[in-house]
Amino acid sequence: MTAEPGALAKTNRVNLLFDFYEPLLTEKQQTFLRYYYHDDFSLGEIAAEFQISRQAVYEHVKRAEGALESYETKLGLLAGHEREQQWLTRLA
Repeated sequence: MTAEPGALAKTNRVNLLFDFYEPLLTEKQQTFLRYYYHDDFSLGEIAAEFQISRQAVYEHVKRAEGALESYETKLGLLAGHEREQQWLTRLA
């Protein structure tokens, strides 16, 4: 099974945001995002691991994604990094 292009782009963005803003997330947010995006666990697998509902995992993941986007809106570290990469590519 192949991932949809939009899903892959979202996964890449969340992983990049996570690299920049991981320390600003709660421990639980870090754990759920790591399981879901880095380790490719399903919501059901995470729910079983933590003995909570699949819906609770989904809500934690969505809230953590929202926090990452909020940090990016306020701080712009990823956007700045991408601009630097574009300049480096042009210079090369």
